[in-house]
This record gives sequence, C-alpha cells and structure tokens, in this order.
Amino acid sequence: MNLDPKIPAGDLADKWDNHRFRLKLVNPANKRRYRIAVVGSGLAGASAAASLAELGYEVDCFCFQDSPRRAHSIAAQGGINAAKNYQNDGDSVYRLFYDTLKGGDFRSREANTYRLAQVSVQIIDQCVAQGVPFAREYGGHLANRSFGGAQVSRTFYARGQTGQQLLLGAYSALSRQIGAGKVTMHVRSEMLDLVVADGHAKGLITRDLVTGAIRRHAADAVVLATGGYGNVFYLSTNAKGCNVTAAYRAFRRGAGFANPCFTQIHPTCIPVSGEHQSKLTLMSESLRNDGRIWVPLRHGDKRPPNEIPDAERDYYLERKYPSFGNLAPRDISSRSAKEACDEGRGVGESGLGVYLDFRDAIRRLGRDVIEQRYGNLFHMYAKITAEDPYQVPMRIYPAVHYTMGGLWVDYNLMATIPGLFVIGEANFSDHGANRLGASALMQGLADGYFVLPYTIGDYLAQSKPGAAHVDHEAFIEAESAVEKRIAALLAIGGRRSVDSFHRELGRIMWEYCGMARTDAGLRRALEEIPALREQFWSDLRLLGGADSLNVSLEKAGRVADFLDYGELMCRDALARTESCGGHFRVESQTDDGEAKRDDEQFAHVSVWEHRDGDEPVMHKEPLTFEYVHPSVRSYK
Repeated sequence: MNLDPKIPAGDLADKWDNHRFRLKLVNPANKRRYRIAVVGSGLAGASAAASLAELGYEVDCFCFQDSPRRAHSIAAQGGINAAKNYQNDGDSVYRLFYDTLKGGDFRSREANTYRLAQVSVQIIDQCVAQGVPFAREYGGHLANRSFGGAQVSRTFYARGQTGQQLLLGAYSALSRQIGAGKVTMHVRSEMLDLVVADGHAKGLITRDLVTGAIRRHAADAVVLATGGYGNVFYLSTNAKGCNVTAAYRAFRRGAGFANPCFTQIHPTCIPVSGEHQSKLTLMSESLRNDGRIWVPLRHGDKRPPNEIPDAERDYYLERKYPSFGNLAPRDISSRSAKEACDEGRGVGESGLGVYLDFRDAIRRLGRDVIEQRYGNLFHMYAKITAEDPYQVPMRIYPAVHYTMGGLWVDYNLMATIPGLFVIGEANFSDHGANRLGASALMQGLADGYFVLPYTIGDYLAQSKPGAAHVDHEAFIEAESAVEKRIAALLAIGGRRSVDSFHRELGRIMWEYCGMARTDAGLRRALEEIPALREQFWSDLRLLGGADSLNVSLEKAGRVADFLDYGELMCRDALARTESCGGHFRVESQTDDGEAKRDDEQFAHVSVWEHRDGDEPVMHKEPLTFEYVHPSVRSYK
C-alpha cells in the first residue's frame, strides 16, 4: 500500500502556495469533458460540488436524504473557527495551527493542519459573501466567542444555528449550479459500492431508496464527503442516517482506513434517559463560555442543585485546569466528567450527569444577554427535558460525537486508490486524536471550497476524460456484488430486528471501546463482535423486498458494515497501547490520571488494508514534526 503523503517541500507557511503553483491544470475548455461524482451533500460535499461545477466540470452529486438541506451538517451549533484575530487578542494562523495540532495530541500531519488554519481566513469571507448571518458586534463587525482548547476568541457563529446557516450558504451555491445544469442532483440515492477499474476509482453503484433500483454511475473521479462513523455506537449525537457504508465499501475495494479508533466524546450532551432512545442530543460547546460545570462535593448528594451552596460544589474543571477552566478540550472535559460520576458524585436519577450552570452568568450579564447568545439552545433543552435552564442548571454527560479517523488521504486529499478523493469528516487528515470545537465546519468548507478544486485538477490533467463506461466489467462485477449482498440480507429469515443488533453492537462498543479502553476489554469486544455478526447473518428478520421503499433493508446494510467496522476499530485501539486524545488506554496514564502518550512507539498514522478472507493488515505512516515539537499536553 502506497502511503506517500506528498507533503510539499519548503517552509511550512509556503507549502500550500508553492504546491498550488506546481499542480497540473485542466484547460477551461476541457473541464466540461470531465465528470466528477460527489457522494454526500453536507458542507463538504455541497461546497465541493458547487465549486467544481463553477470551474466547469460536470458533476453528479448524491445524497440519501430528500434534499441537501437535510445533511447532518445542519446540526452543528456552536460556530466555525478562523484565524482572523478580529478580537486583537493574540490569534494568528500559526496559533490556530498550534492549537489544532496540540489539541489533537500531536497525531496529525503538520502540513495538513497548517493548511487548514491558513485557509480558514478565506472561509469567513466566502460565507459572508453568501449571506450567512454571522453574529455581529454593536459596531457591525463580526463577533467571536471562545471554544475549548484555545485561549483566544476565534469562533464565528450564528446564534446556536451555525451549521444550518453555513449549509444554507453552501446549498445556495449548489442550487445555482443545479439550475445552470452543471450539477445533476441524485436524491434518495445511497452509495453501495465503489467501482475500481484498472486500478482507478471510476464510478459507483447506488440504490434508489424509493424504488429500489440499482444504478451504475461512471465518473472520471469520485469524491466521498460522507461524514463520520459515530453511529457504530448506536447512541451518538449523529443523525440516525449517518453511517460508515460508503467509506467502508471503499475500504473493501482497497482504500486504506486510517486511525479508526480515534473517536471524539463530546462533553456536553443531554444524558441518556432510557432504553427508548435512538439517538442523543448535543448541547453546543459554546455554552461552556458562560456556563460553569460542577458536581456536588459529597458523594451521593441528591439535593436539588439550587439548594447546594458554593462551598459544597466542586467546579472540577476550574480546579483541575485553571488556565482553561470550563473550556478545557473535549477529550479532557469528557474524561473528567466520567471520573466525577464514577466516584459517585454524578447527578440525575442515573447518576450519569454533571451540571452546566448559568446562574453566575445570568447575574453578571443579565438574562437578556444569555438569551440573545444561547436562546434557541435553552429552548431546545427545555423542550427535551421539561426543565428551565434559566432557573436550574442543565444536566449534561459525554457522548459519542465526531470521528477523527477516516479514509487515508495524501496532501491532495486523494486516497490510496487513485481517483478517489475524500473530504471533510470522512478523511482522517487534520484533527489527530481529538478535534477542537468549531473545527469540523472549518475543515468541511476548507476541503470543499479551497483545497479539492485545486488538487483534483492535478489528477484529472493526467487522465483521459470518459475512460470508463458503465458497461465496463468492473461495473458489472460491482453491481452483481451489491445485488447478491441485498439478496443475502433478505434471505436470512430469522427472528431479530435490525435495531436490536445495532443496539447490542453499540453496547459492546461503548463498554469496551468508549471513553476508557483496556487490553482485556478490547479483547473481549473482539470475541463478542464476531459472535454478534454470526447471529446477525443467521437470525436477522427483514420484511418487504428490494424493489421498493424498505427502510429496514437500508438499516440492515449499514449495520452489517458497522459490525465489520466495529471490529476494525477495536483492532486499532488494541494495537495502540498509548493514550492520546480521545483514545484513552487505562494502562497508559500518568499518576494523576492524565493521558500518557508514547511518541517513540506511536508517532504514526495507523492505516489498515482490507484482505479478503483474512484479517486486515496495518501499515504505518510516520509523523514528523519540524515546527512544533510534541510536548506534554497540559491545560493546567
């Protein structure tokens, strides 16, 4: 497996500019001869499809929702980072690069991370031009707020609806190209296989989720913008439709999968309330700007929160990490909450919760200011919990959120399969072992608007347009494989529902590959998951057929992939016997319970290669640090 990252030579600040100049170009008159398939229409996919069409390429864009406006990007609440330094508080491109690299526990490439910070300043200008209604100061300047892992205010926001507003901006750009006939939109279409012809990605196989029709789509390049795999845990903050299928099918076709064990646990989620839940609701990290996180000092203290005086409260983040306090990074904040609850100081009926309290902020700023900043979030919390957060503290607990692992890509965002490009959360490239808050939207738009449109041209300039056709034997083989898999699922005829298998897999993953991981636990998961998969393929019951709308069949295909992928995650976690970012191995911690990194053994990207009928093989891409020397990651 070729893992050449293609990092340009030269000074860090000049790499991207010099690289763009050296990239091969496609003549404007020739661009319309190339067809590009973009799978996914969230921020990364919509921005990429719109930008590529604007350049002149013919674009097919696929989404399994009924509209790009329903992509999961809409759920991002808190904001988007950019190194504009509007607050004049010491921010810079280099500081954003450093914060991102350190926040990821020095497990990402320097060059990719710096480029993300560098491009961030362009994103804001693009989005303002599209009409995104960012919050503004009294004088009209764009406002900023703080997020975890940073000591500057660099996060641009639109109340608690930033993802929705940014997606509307990208959707407007995409709609313009759909209207111009440059983008063909394929809604309610799910990618079920990648077509690799003569060693290059040349198309995909989809299923129409309404009619059940299986279709072949040829392309000169394929772009995956399909998000993350957090729903392998069943309960997560992701939309129910989020899945690993597109990325995992590409993995089975030869694309390397990088760092699958790197999963982010978000510290501010509404706690689990019972077995009836099918997903969890995130409360924006922006709330940690003004909210204070605490638990009772005394174990088992079940008094109402407003009856517990300050002297009997433990503001544990402020105590443990005084430099960052309530804005400590997500991985550290999540583990601290778990630690407090494990000690018996958790709140709520389950004891799996901590308080996020706005009492002091309301006294200091007034209710009107808090309502202006977070009103829609407070409203959402009240609707879900029937509790008024203006009167009593919110209850929060960590939950699976973002996934830093993904398909391996080089500096050009191309996977190990030539012609396959992977952008946004679907790739691994920018966040290391832990993503800083407000950086997901930044990466999605950076890749779609400002990186991929340059780098994909370099690949296309070296290939002939229309080289593959849907009659190619690779398309026939891929379509046949999809049909056989669907038929196999429908023919099982067992007794258990898809959701029952997914829920059980989620329990195994959360228990053994969640916030804290042990050697024994991971080995047990690697015994239980294959056994569960065997049950799945012998006792699954699906109603209906393949030639019409069948939501259970959709779910079954995705859960089958989750069962395979969950095993890959546990293999990766077992092999990485260090603690870093969101990957916390209990055997590898300092005396005071902090993550203990092992740079000598694990300063690399773990890249897994699929082997038919055999265990996957791990390859390594070494990580080199020329500009920032990995250090003890302290937020104290």
